[in-house]
Amino acid sequence: MKNAEWVLNRIRRTDDLFLEIMSYENVAKALNFHRSIPEYSVTPLTKLNNLARYLGVRNIYVKDESYRFGLNAFKVLGGSFALGRYTAKQIGKDISELPYHILTSDKIKEEFGQTTFYTATDGNHGRGIAWAANKLGQRCVVRMPKGTSSSRKAHITKLGAEVTIEDLNYDDCVRLANMEAASSDQGILIQDTSWEGYEEIPSWIMQGYGTLALETEQQLISSGCKRPTHVLVQAGVGSLAGSIIGYFANRFPANPPVMAVIEASAANCLYRSAKTATGKLEKVTGDLQTIMAGLSCGEANIISWDILRNHADLFISAPDWMSANGTRIYAAPLSNDPQIISGESGSVSMGVLYTAMKYTSYSRLKEDLKLDKNSEVLLISTEGNTDPTRFRKIVWEGLYSNRK
Repeated sequence: MKNAEWVLNRIRRTDDLFLEIMSYENVAKALNFHRSIPEYSVTPLTKLNNLARYLGVRNIYVKDESYRFGLNAFKVLGGSFALGRYTAKQIGKDISELPYHILTSDKIKEEFGQTTFYTATDGNHGRGIAWAANKLGQRCVVRMPKGTSSSRKAHITKLGAEVTIEDLNYDDCVRLANMEAASSDQGILIQDTSWEGYEEIPSWIMQGYGTLALETEQQLISSGCKRPTHVLVQAGVGSLAGSIIGYFANRFPANPPVMAVIEASAANCLYRSAKTATGKLEKVTGDLQTIMAGLSCGEANIISWDILRNHADLFISAPDWMSANGTRIYAAPLSNDPQIISGESGSVSMGVLYTAMKYTSYSRLKEDLKLDKNSEVLLISTEGNTDPTRFRKIVWEGLYSNRK
């Protein structure tokens, strides 16, 4: 049995220069853009009353991103906003001047010209970029890491993108896509990770993800919760985690929630970085094999890292069985709680919450998270059933069951 590991954040704070990226004003601009897209609707915030009582917390709220734009995952929020921002910049306009119906008009297409958008993905990010590129009438090239399921590739191919599965891990696929974009006359990399010299587009993607944070805050208020006491959010390169934690840090500067970052133990670069407490980013290399395909990233987004080192309270390294347990808990709810279909990358935060509250061997994790009967816990199910074969094995056959 592989155990979870975690570390409290003891890293010295920086000047917090990137927190402004996730300000309310910047995120509201992203939400207004998304609202202009005909397929837009607010995704559900589901309240699990009976599970909350069973686990011994006041409330559990789950933002269910399986409904996002019919694409089964949240990633399209970042990709669509980034493509919109990039187009706006190229033609000298602000994104507020380019709602969807104008952005996709023949006039803007003629003014903008033809571009090829390159990206690397395990599935969800690439699907979002391909969807947005298709809407804009642009070409899209997607590189996927080894081990990618054929169903994930097929979803992207159906959107008109050129897609290949490479004999590389995710981070090396990013490097390949970046090299191809740089060597193309009209190519541009749209990636949700960042490094020195590549920061603007990832910041736009993070702002796009902020749409779900702003929606969630509004939904929480409507449910009678002015502020969650806890936010548990998963991380691959860390863009979503930086987006969500950055947003709530901006909204509640004097009294922020307890905020934890959760990674797959096979790709736990943020956890390793926090454990050293030096502030330096650590990398994880190799195949990075985990059922949490969307979290299989060994090199972190430097923008997100700066936000997380300043505002995350814990960094958790979670084994696959935690994710599998989370998927099963969502799929088989307690009486009168609604069912949530959550894929392996979307469910790990539920697995962590359940483990902390029900397994005595993890009582220290519960203490470090400061979970108790008054806790109002926010989780984000970032994807639905994106890999049907594996999903069935987890739910029907007990794959990775009982901490094995």
